[in-house]
Amino acid sequence: MVRMSRSHIRFGTFERLHYFGRPDLIKKLLDHVVEIYYPHLLDSGDRFVAFYGELVQRVATLAAQWMAAGFCHGVLNTDNMSITGESFDYGPYAFMPTYDRSFTAAYFDYGRLYCYGNQPLICRGNLELLQKPLSMVADSDSLKQALDNFFDYYGQAYQQLILKKLGFPEAQVSEPEELIKLTIDLLKDNTVGYHDFFSQLREGFTPLWRDDETEILKDIGDLKHLVPWRHLYYHHLQSKSRAEMEQMKQTLKQYNPTTILLRPAIEAVWEPIAAADDWEAFYQLLNQIRSE
Repeated sequence: MVRMSRSHIRFGTFERLHYFGRPDLIKKLLDHVVEIYYPHLLDSGDRFVAFYGELVQRVATLAAQWMAAGFCHGVLNTDNMSITGESFDYGPYAFMPTYDRSFTAAYFDYGRLYCYGNQPLICRGNLELLQKPLSMVADSDSLKQALDNFFDYYGQAYQQLILKKLGFPEAQVSEPEELIKLTIDLLKDNTVGYHDFFSQLREGFTPLWRDDETEILKDIGDLKHLVPWRHLYYHHLQSKSRAEMEQMKQTLKQYNPTTILLRPAIEAVWEPIAAADDWEAFYQLLNQIRSE
């Protein structure tokens, strides 16, 4: 049998089997899921609970990746989430221009249910709904305990990703919470573009920043929170060697692409496809992304 890394088995598939009262089919499907997509869990004491626990971590990490990237999925219902910790149906997706927790990608989401800031909570809620069918064949208390770890996983992943977008490789910042809070406050309380801020950080970064605090993002303008943010960023640079500063420069390049896929850019690529099945602009954009 071919083993695949991705699955189109949705949370909603289990919900429908639960609705029709088919624990036999739920067990059969779960056996398939573990064998094909989680074979390392085959010898676990309770492989179904172990699968669910790992799925919780994967989905929490996925949500953190979206939030760090400024990405809004748009339609995060249970039928658009996969048992491998991926998601489907990105039709109304968008990257937010400026930091806005209420930013909504889907034009029909009038209540902002699936807005940018709700994504971690919605993902957790979908995992909670998945407990109903899984509890027909697995211990419900163990499933609940596994879900309790969601926001710990999410917080750890989000913190690591934001630190990397700031140029700090993993575990190289002591007490990073204040730096991350100041970064988000700066982005939230100013009109600077979410992606533009990190792009300017990437392009402007220089070892001189370790020697002169005023050089840090000196051309970004007069922003609220910039002075305390700059001072704290400068403070974290003081312990860095020249080699570590070079490593930060590479980290900034790796985690802050220069190609920003805001909605106008996506629509400019999609329009010739929809109008004339012309994919040239799409492949040009794809090559541009790959070349970074």
